[in-house]
Amino acid sequence: MFILAYPVVVCVAILCIGSLYPELKYHRIPNYLTFSGMAAGIFYQCAFAEGIVFSVAGLLLGLGVLLPFYLLGGMGAGDAKLMGAVGAFLGPAGVFEAFLFSALIGGVYAVVLMTIHGYLRQNLKRYGRILKGFFITQEFIYVPPPKEMKDIKLFYGVAISVGTLFSVLFP
Repeated sequence: MFILAYPVVVCVAILCIGSLYPELKYHRIPNYLTFSGMAAGIFYQCAFAEGIVFSVAGLLLGLGVLLPFYLLGGMGAGDAKLMGAVGAFLGPAGVFEAFLFSALIGGVYAVVLMTIHGYLRQNLKRYGRILKGFFITQEFIYVPPPKEMKDIKLFYGVAISVGTLFSVLFP
């Protein structure tokens, strides 16, 4: 697709690895990390590479792909801002690729967590009931997950970091 400059890979790796500790320990990605990552990405792209339009477009796309999930309560704002910071370095095409890798890794991560906690079979049955109800009644009837399942913590910043690292190391 495109070849990334070595400094971009190093900066993105530092950003992603640096976000893991606060995400795992405090369940949040701090603003000082995400906003400084955005500023560094814009600065780097303006000073040494593609320019401000490339960087800001990547930042906005990075925020935009995760903003709906944040607004629906599926993830924290730090996750969306982290993807925006990644976009400031990688630009639109790079952040979209990082998003796809992150979504894939996030899905595998969720399945592993459900398996570990013993909810995978129960969740598959629940979705089966939803589909069966739809085909019989032609209406979407949502079956909520059990309350215990909501206690499972999925740290999506980890999926973003790992997915982004995969996307820059194995383009």
